[in-house]
Amino acid sequence: MVMKGVTLRGLEVFEALARTGSVAQAAEITGLSQPSVSQQLRNLEKALGTDLVDHARRPMRLTQAGRSFLTRAEAVLAELQMAQSELTVMDLGHLATLSIGLIDDFDNDLTPRLATLLADNLTRSKFKLITLPSLDLFAELEAQRLHLAVSAHSGEVLEGVIEYPLVQDPFILVAPKGADDPVQTLPFLRYAREQLISRQIEGHLARQQLEFEERFEIGSHLALMAMVARGLGWAITTPLGYMRAARFHEGLSAHPAPFGAFSRTISLFTRTDWSDQVPQEIADMIRRLMRSQIIDPAIAQLPWLREELKVMS
Repeated sequence: MVMKGVTLRGLEVFEALARTGSVAQAAEITGLSQPSVSQQLRNLEKALGTDLVDHARRPMRLTQAGRSFLTRAEAVLAELQMAQSELTVMDLGHLATLSIGLIDDFDNDLTPRLATLLADNLTRSKFKLITLPSLDLFAELEAQRLHLAVSAHSGEVLEGVIEYPLVQDPFILVAPKGADDPVQTLPFLRYAREQLISRQIEGHLARQQLEFEERFEIGSHLALMAMVARGLGWAITTPLGYMRAARFHEGLSAHPAPFGAFSRTISLFTRTDWSDQVPQEIADMIRRLMRSQIIDPAIAQLPWLREELKVMS
């Protein structure tokens, strides 16, 4: 039985306050007035019988009880968002076919759930879902072999393509757990040069006028993370890549990028000749899935990502 006084709105307000430390920003996020935000927090604290935030500090900071409760509250909200996605009925019955390609960053979490949800709504349609590297997805979309592609943005102007931004995915440094000053003491493990993520990382390092010895160039993301976990070097990846490598987390430590903040955008792309609501509806579904399956768990594990790793409207 849910404790009397604990409401969904109260949980949403508390999560927004924890994320921003500001009543004003929490009010903007939740669509409430600032007095209503404060009242929701007081009601929740009264129901729980403890202070969740230190009311004497600005910006607000969570108490020990607040930090513990936040983990549970985020899990509850994530499950509710997941349920909302699964109950959302899209009007896909008019489609004869639907083909969608996704980068393999989502194989462990999002892709299986998305495939199931789409298949449930495509009762009479031919459905194709594939995973490919970003640059290959753009080629398939240009050749009209895909209706939709979920990929990192290449940074180039794409003629005849509509973009629906989904997630801002910042670059981070991953190193062997316990490594002391890995950038100075260990080699740099690179992604293979032909991959889009490698081009984005190398471009940023060049702008920062940084050069590292070229010893390792790895085409498999999981192989790269395994090498880091074994202590063979350090790498630059993103939270999406880090979360995909969960099996190696015991041997990894993640840190903000030490060479200046930079990020990539994950978007849904479609050709301009598809003008109905299907791309927007699928983009909305993917945003909800990304939040519950990847973003919220990543922020729970690495709280310093809270301001940089986020869903884009």
